[in-house]
Amino acid sequence: MKRKLFLLLAYTLGTVSLCAQQGITQCGTLTGQKPFPLNEYKELPDPKSPDKKAWNIVSRPCVSWGSTDKRYAKGEVPTLKKQTQLKLSAWKGERVSAQAVVWSNKKINDLQYTFTEFKSNKGIALPASAFTGGFVRYVMTDELNKDKKGGCGHRPDHSKYDSLLVADPIDHLLSKMNLEEMNAQAIWVKCQVPSTTPSGIYKGALIVKGDNKQLARLELEIEVGNRTLPAPAEWAYHLDLWQSPFAVARYNQVPLWSKEHFDAMRPLMKMLADAGQKVITASIMEHPWNCQTEDCFESMVTWLKKADGTWYFDYTVLDKWVEFMMNLGINKQINCYSMVPWELSFQYFDQATNSVKYINAAPGEKEYDELWTAFLSSFSKHLKEKGWFDICTIAMDERPMEVMQKTLKVIRKSDPNWKVSLAGNYHAEIEPDIFDYCITISQSFPDKVLERRRQEHKYSTNYTCCTEPDPNTFTFSAPAESAWISYFSAKEGLDGYLRWAYNSWPLEPLLDSRFRSWAGGDTYLIYPGARSSIRFERMVEGIQAHEKITILRNEFKQKGDKAGLKKIEKILSSFNLNDFPNTPAAVTVEKACKAINSL
Repeated sequence: MKRKLFLLLAYTLGTVSLCAQQGITQCGTLTGQKPFPLNEYKELPDPKSPDKKAWNIVSRPCVSWGSTDKRYAKGEVPTLKKQTQLKLSAWKGERVSAQAVVWSNKKINDLQYTFTEFKSNKGIALPASAFTGGFVRYVMTDELNKDKKGGCGHRPDHSKYDSLLVADPIDHLLSKMNLEEMNAQAIWVKCQVPSTTPSGIYKGALIVKGDNKQLARLELEIEVGNRTLPAPAEWAYHLDLWQSPFAVARYNQVPLWSKEHFDAMRPLMKMLADAGQKVITASIMEHPWNCQTEDCFESMVTWLKKADGTWYFDYTVLDKWVEFMMNLGINKQINCYSMVPWELSFQYFDQATNSVKYINAAPGEKEYDELWTAFLSSFSKHLKEKGWFDICTIAMDERPMEVMQKTLKVIRKSDPNWKVSLAGNYHAEIEPDIFDYCITISQSFPDKVLERRRQEHKYSTNYTCCTEPDPNTFTFSAPAESAWISYFSAKEGLDGYLRWAYNSWPLEPLLDSRFRSWAGGDTYLIYPGARSSIRFERMVEGIQAHEKITILRNEFKQKGDKAGLKKIEKILSSFNLNDFPNTPAAVTVEKACKAINSL
C-alpha cells in the first residue's frame, strides 16, 4: 500500500512538473513547449489525417496564387487551378493583399520567399518597404453552436464541438520554414501603396524557394489608380476594437504598466492605429465585465476612501495608458467603462480599516448616486485639466433601457456636458442622450434619426459578437465576412463598426483560439508578437472600402453627380443579412470591390 501511494505521489508530482515546463491551452491540451511562445513556436497536431490517395497524385511541389477568400487546410490538397499571374487594383495610399499557396507530397526544407522589384512601364519603382509577407499559420478552432444560430454559451466540454486546425495567424517573424510531407502552406502578401505613388501598372513577382532552389516565380501586377486614400488617422471611419493591456502583460510575462509592458504593447497597438482605430478603451473601475475573459480588466483608476470619509481618486495609470495610445495616433476618443458593470459591485480601498471593501448598489439607489457623483466630479475636473474632457465618454454596453435612464440622470447631474457611449440594443427613448451609439448588426437606426445624428456630429455604428452566426470574425468564419461587415455598414449609412475584443487572448492564442464561453476566435483578432491574421487583414480591406465609398459619395454630392450616387447604392444593395448563408460573403465582396474601383 505504501509503495502504491509512493508511486502515485511520484506520478502526480511528475505530471505537475511537466505541466509547469510546458504550456496548456484553454481546453486542457498540453502544448509540448514552453508557455507563451513569442518568436518561434510549434503548432498543435492536426486532428485530421491527410488523404494519402489524394496526395499521391501530387507528383512534385506545386506553387500557385490562391484566393484571400479561402483558408487553405494544412493537410488537404488545395482545390485550385494553378495560377502564376495575378492582378490587383488599388488607390494611392491603400493596402492590398494576395495569398500564394505551396503544397507538396514530399517534405520541403527551408521554404522561403522574396519579392522582386516592382516597376511601372515608365521605370518608376514601388519602394521595397511597401511589400511585406508572412507564412499563414494554423490555430485550433471549433464551430458554431449545434443549432448553427450563433456561438454564445459556456463551453466547458469542447469534445462536444468539432475541433480542427484552421489557417489564420500571419507570421511575419518567420523568415523560412520546413513544409512537411502531404501539407499545404500559404504565404500572405501585402502591399502598402504609398500615397505619393504615380498612377500606373507596377509589375513584379513573388519568388518562392525551397530545398536550395527556386520553386516558382509568381507574377504580380498592381494597378494604382488616380484616387488617393488618406492616412488611417484621417479616415472618417469610426473603428472601435476594444483593447486589453492586461492580456499583453500576462502573455509576455512582464509587470503590469512597466516599461517592458508598454514596449510589448507598442507594435500591437501600432497595428491597430494603422487600421484606423479611433477609440481608446479605458477601465475606470475594477472588473467592468466581471472577469469574463482570461485576463480580468483591472481599474486604471485607484479608488480610495480616506479615513475622514471623503473620496480620493488617482489617475496615474489611466494617464499613462491614454498618453501611450495617443502617441501612437489613436487620439480621437476615450471610452471609459463602466458605470454599470455586469456585477453591480464597486471596489475601493478603505483607509480607515486598511482593507479593500465593496459597495453593492444599483443605479437609482442613493449609495450608487452618491458614489458616482463623487467620482464623476473628480474625473471631469481631471479630464479638463488634461484637455481630454471633450473626447472622453462614459461608456456602457448591453445594459437595459431602464438602467440606462437612471444612469444618465446621475451623469447629467454631475456635468450636463458629459458624452455617453452605448453598445447595445436601439432605444428611441435614450437615443438623443447617446453621443456614440453602437447597435447590433441586425438592427437599424430610423432614417430621420440617423440623419439628425449625422448633423449633430454623433457617431452611429453597429457591432457583432458571439450572437451572429454570420457575418462574423470567428477563426472558422469565411474570411470575406470580415470585409462584408463594413460594406454593410456603408449601405446602412453608418459611421463604422465595433468589435468587443481586439486582443483578449485565451491561454495560448497562437495555438488554440477556443475559449470556455464562446466560439473560437471570438475573443481576439490579432496574435502575440504583433502577428496579424487573415480575419484582421480582411477587416482592414472592408474598412478601406467603407472609406472609399464615403469619399466617393462626398465627391459625387459636391459635383451633383446623381448617376454616380446611384451606382454606389446599386453596388451596396446586394449586401443583405438575409442572404446568409446561401450567398457567400466572398461573392458579394469581390463584385463590390471591382465596381468601387471602377468608379
